[in-house]
Amino acid sequence: MGKNLRRYRPVPFTRVEVNDGFWAPRMRANREATIAAEYQQLESTGRIDAFRLGWKPGMPNEPHIFWDSDVAKWIEAASYSLATHPDAALEKRLDEVIDLIVSSQQGDGYINSHFTVVEPEKRWADLRDNHALYCAGHLIEAAVAHFEATGKRRLLDAMCRYADYIATVFRTGPRQRRGYCGHEEIELALVKLHHATGESRYLALSKYFVDERGAEPNYFVAEALQRGDKRPPHFQLSYYQAHKPVREQTEVTGHAVRAMYLYSAMADLAAETGDRTLLTACERLWEHATGKLLYVTGGLGSSQDNEGFTADYDLPNETAYCETCASVGLVFWAHRMLQVDCDSRYADVMERALYNGVLSGVSLDGRRFFYDNPLASTGRQHRQDWFGCACCPPNIARLLASLAGYAYSEGEHDAAIHLYVAGKALLNVAGQTVTLAQATDYPWDGAVRVPVGVERPLRFTLRLRKPGWCRKARLSVNGKGVRTPIRNGYFVVDRTWRPGDTIRLNMDMPVTRVYANPHVRMDCGRVALQRGPVVYCIEGADNGSSLNALSLPKHAKLTFAFEKGLLGGVVTIRGHVRRLTDAGWEGALYRDKPPKARPAAFKAIPYARWDNREPGEMLVWIREEH
Repeated sequence: MGKNLRRYRPVPFTRVEVNDGFWAPRMRANREATIAAEYQQLESTGRIDAFRLGWKPGMPNEPHIFWDSDVAKWIEAASYSLATHPDAALEKRLDEVIDLIVSSQQGDGYINSHFTVVEPEKRWADLRDNHALYCAGHLIEAAVAHFEATGKRRLLDAMCRYADYIATVFRTGPRQRRGYCGHEEIELALVKLHHATGESRYLALSKYFVDERGAEPNYFVAEALQRGDKRPPHFQLSYYQAHKPVREQTEVTGHAVRAMYLYSAMADLAAETGDRTLLTACERLWEHATGKLLYVTGGLGSSQDNEGFTADYDLPNETAYCETCASVGLVFWAHRMLQVDCDSRYADVMERALYNGVLSGVSLDGRRFFYDNPLASTGRQHRQDWFGCACCPPNIARLLASLAGYAYSEGEHDAAIHLYVAGKALLNVAGQTVTLAQATDYPWDGAVRVPVGVERPLRFTLRLRKPGWCRKARLSVNGKGVRTPIRNGYFVVDRTWRPGDTIRLNMDMPVTRVYANPHVRMDCGRVALQRGPVVYCIEGADNGSSLNALSLPKHAKLTFAFEKGLLGGVVTIRGHVRRLTDAGWEGALYRDKPPKARPAAFKAIPYARWDNREPGEMLVWIREEH
């Protein structure tokens, strides 16, 4: 193992308080509504009872191959909630679910509610499509989260047994399988297990799974032939990111969520082991993803057919898939890359995804969810209580429950603020506890005040991100303006901090018109509106129907104002557009004269809050009139 490449450590969410007007209500809804609602769905659909192993052939409600992962992510979310908000009833419920899972463990350590009772003869028979290692990975993440939140080892010990058993099945030794999972997840989970236990063998197993992926002879091809399946894969090997070894991959391909989980594991391993070849691969893939495949909302994956990527710049709006889990996975990857050298290109994308593509995945009341997140809608798509494939609801729940952990990082002599969120954080810097308290109305306002709490004078570097959307910003310490270098997109303030010091950052936050690369054919002649990190849309509730008949004049004045009573309190954007009318078109589908246009007012709302009112159309990219 080489030197750890990670210069920074995330400040755990248990050392960060969030008390702002934007995230705190969403986190409260997650804690008070989402986690409870998801438990009821897990219970009513049979996902929890599946661990009783009572299903028999011929019985209804056969346990599905990925049910275990849904329960596991709920355990993770509930554990994070317990860590910051103790709840005896929730803790009891968690203990009961965990006892049930542990009771299902087989003598050799194996845990899987489907393959134990439905198809025991097919254990490990189809790694490409059957999600067994994927489910194991989520159970491992759940075990680590529960252990760190409560100190209880029951699930952790069971998952260590499971991981140790998995290590006997896979790798390159005699009678072992040179396999890896079709849906990546266990790779990053094993790194977490390594941190929780201190056992290097889990890190080594993660490294094996990543290193073996895409190697020749290709395991998925050999596996298919072994089980008598001579047909080509339903998807190409690139769908599984298994078309070539990961260090040789130059483009992001295939299923979006699988890709994000793989790249997150690669970033972990690169940092942990000092493997610069893996880090270089991550950087190369990052440039491709964010330069040619990323939606303005932070969404990823343009096609429903493969729940993932098609061609460069292929970013349709109404049929955009943008699975909620993909944006969550992008946050995971960006956050890991950010710890290497505090580079704002990762924090900027993380912020874009959080405020837009992730948050759109759950309703304001925390009870309904989007699986896919289009950028245009005719009004027929709405959030649902649950899904047959229910990966997204518990995924967003675990992210929101731990959201505070994405705001800050600490280094040996450095502290970094990545996200501007009112609240307080405790950091360990230069051998002292440093308190950073933020006072701000971000993202509605660009003013941030940060009192720096130190026990005694302390020299360290404080880094504050200058967001990519920000064109003009002013920095002051104790009321005096300061000129400071910007490195990797962060203001770098290196000084001896004393009790009572306060730093202020004021970022201009105008309404910005955003344009897509001309290669994005769907957005040519169109414009999106953004203010701060928030991407906006127009919705039928404010603007009527036929939103594509609206055009925004090139130099139209745009104003913004906070509306306390709308959608939980949001800043809206207003202006005037021209609306094409159908006057004179009665009975005609085509004619040789253009339609007439009339002036009209419009209002735009944050994209993440669409579909929280009456059904209607939605549009992010508006036609622009020159």
